[in-house]
Amino acid sequence: MKHLDKIYKQSGIAWFTPVELFKPWYAQGIAEAILRTANLSVPLKIYEIGGGSGTCAKGILDYIMLNAPPRIYNNMTYTSVEISPTLAEIQKQTVGEVHGHLSKFKVEHRDAMDRSGWGDVEQQPCWVIMLEVLDNLPHDLIYSESQVSPWMEVWVEKQLDREGLSELYKPLHDSLIKRCVEILELDKNDTKQSSIVSKAWSKLFPKPRRCWLPTGCMKLLEVLHAALPKMSLIASDFSFLPDVKVPGERAPLVSTKKDGHSSDYSNFLYAKGDADIFFPTDFWLLERIDHYCSGWLKLQKDKSSLQGKKRRTITIDTSSFMEEFGLPSKTRTKDGYNPLLDDFKNTKFYLSVPTHNIN
Repeated sequence: MKHLDKIYKQSGIAWFTPVELFKPWYAQGIAEAILRTANLSVPLKIYEIGGGSGTCAKGILDYIMLNAPPRIYNNMTYTSVEISPTLAEIQKQTVGEVHGHLSKFKVEHRDAMDRSGWGDVEQQPCWVIMLEVLDNLPHDLIYSESQVSPWMEVWVEKQLDREGLSELYKPLHDSLIKRCVEILELDKNDTKQSSIVSKAWSKLFPKPRRCWLPTGCMKLLEVLHAALPKMSLIASDFSFLPDVKVPGERAPLVSTKKDGHSSDYSNFLYAKGDADIFFPTDFWLLERIDHYCSGWLKLQKDKSSLQGKKRRTITIDTSSFMEEFGLPSKTRTKDGYNPLLDDFKNTKFYLSVPTHNIN
């Protein structure tokens, strides 16, 4: 921890992702998972969304070059979809440290949530990697006066007679918010008895509700499923965040870091431009959104379709993932403590691969 504190103070960077802290071992665990699962009879095609400094890309390319049959490495492509022009250039430099990688690697400077950037539908199998992407995607906030009152959209407005920002509540109108709410409501029991009891209870003890919805994740997965219907997905992110002061279900951690010390906000309206915002990933909801965007969950609403799931999915702890696919012996300290396995207990991996029902 002292070593980590020293790194942060020297770099001036507020937060390092696990793939940076544990390079190259973290990325090589992901590469091994891909090699074990991929259909290697066709050229390996990998997309990474939000590739940071290129550490993951270089680690995966290094591992495949050294551990896979030569034809796999020689015929593969690795595309980084990066919205930041600065990071796009850094990625090229990082991967370019190994000259042989340059013919396999390219950076596309664009927004992954823009469907037009993906071009025609890709019919071949491919892999999509998203490391610590979901926690920074846009979210929407909805509000309800009580347990049974209808959800309202939360807008933020600047009032002329006030210095700060304030919330404004409107009926649900945004299509992304509506679809997210629909997914949340699909599994709820709508029996008359439970409805009558809950209404009576909410009248006696009304309790306002606030709920943060991963609408950015929803939009991204809709685009990915439309453009890459045969994709296999590996995503890693925070399943919960400690010491969150902002109220609401799936509420974010809003934090500022100065001189190595962080301070958290209790209201997202106070942090105007000088704070990091991290959202926890509800992996149950992520799986539901994945099935919804694949088209399967929509078919289940009327209960008449017998079609099987279009995705095979699993959510596992980071430690379990790295024990299975990584080389944890490389990060074990002299006394047996292993930060790769013992730290980041609040992170998980989500793997989603297509089934034979995708057509």
